[in-house]
Amino acid sequence: MKQFDSILIIGSGGREHSLGWKLSNDTGKKVYFAPGNAGTENNINIDSSDLLKLFEFAKKKNAFTIVGPEKPLSLGIVDKFEEGHMSIFGPTRSASRLESSKVFAKLFMRNRDIPTSPFSVFSDPDSAIKHVESYPKNVVIKVDGLASGKGVFVCDDVKAARGALQKIFIDDELRKSGKRVVVEERIYGDEASFIAICDGKSIIPLASSQDHKNIFDGDKGPNTGGMGSYSPTELISNDLENKIMDKIMRPTIKGLNDLGTKFKGFLYAGLMIERGSNEPYVLEFNVRMGDPECQSILSRMESNFLIYLEAAVDEMLDSMPPIKWNDKHSVCIVMASKGYPEKYQTGKVIHGLESDFGPNTHIFHSGTKKNSMGKIVTNSGRVLSVTSLDDTLEGAMSKGYSAASTIHWGENEEYYRRDIALKGIKYSKNK
Repeated sequence: MKQFDSILIIGSGGREHSLGWKLSNDTGKKVYFAPGNAGTENNINIDSSDLLKLFEFAKKKNAFTIVGPEKPLSLGIVDKFEEGHMSIFGPTRSASRLESSKVFAKLFMRNRDIPTSPFSVFSDPDSAIKHVESYPKNVVIKVDGLASGKGVFVCDDVKAARGALQKIFIDDELRKSGKRVVVEERIYGDEASFIAICDGKSIIPLASSQDHKNIFDGDKGPNTGGMGSYSPTELISNDLENKIMDKIMRPTIKGLNDLGTKFKGFLYAGLMIERGSNEPYVLEFNVRMGDPECQSILSRMESNFLIYLEAAVDEMLDSMPPIKWNDKHSVCIVMASKGYPEKYQTGKVIHGLESDFGPNTHIFHSGTKKNSMGKIVTNSGRVLSVTSLDDTLEGAMSKGYSAASTIHWGENEEYYRRDIALKGIKYSKNK
């Protein structure tokens, strides 16, 4: 393996902050962030979409590069680095279509017999409306392109489906995500995140986790980028993990290989575990580490993370031992700006970050910056990822919510769900 002097992490969220925290602790190497946030050090003022400047910086610093967000992957940053013989962890532009195009992903799954819900593709509102009005079951509507977690509409009835199509086609609220939609049958069950490291042929799964997408308690309200997570989840048993690997993960890597595309990077399958059958169905693929799953997963990892990422780039994962995990439970609570995922204010000074949270609670910054006075202020919808570890899931929840209660940025300006990981307690009781 090539020797590197430093590490470059591309992105600015809680995922990137936690990646840097883990890799810095594992290696002692200097970690740069492009562009980073107020919680990260060694930030460089290069936008995550400026591929040339990122490449030049990585080359200058002899850095091993890890890509956090989806946009630079969809623009072909990995292709750029590989052409210049620089090591970078992430999939190529072609492989990134699993996330950047919902239409490509669904057609790929249909062609490879990877379990997913029945679907149709539409590029005009009239045909889509006729379809949802005649379809006998509830549907989920997804815009084709990238939409920062806002392009999925889970519909409880025909009226909600019509409203989603109105937003997409008529109001043009997601204009950057294209004018094609996937309308798929809604499957009922429990969602889980299954994330693995891939080198184009071999796969090493990470610890199980469960995300909480909806903005409100009880999984109500619109989808977000993620309001919290916990790890591990007893929803994913050993038998179910084997089923996911055999029916979904391995066929996906093989299917891409058959198309002439090697997938190297994090392969994230957002799953629905169907009630009654305990069968996994793919809701979506992401081609990056999940956020906030990353925060809860990496908090439990004992192995040196970097050597697995390097092995994946060098196509040597088959020579690596299983990753070691501690026996603790982790809970990540996302603190958001009031009004997210719709309209919200930024620039609010955050108080309480200097509190003593104890050794097993980490405050990862998701959307922060420093203002002209050097104060840390809010800079996005999702602001902080409060992540706690404990011997029990209940204990991790208690620590996390205790820490979150001490942080604020105005009178009722911060918001977070109060039920993160309660599902995990339910699964334990029903086991």
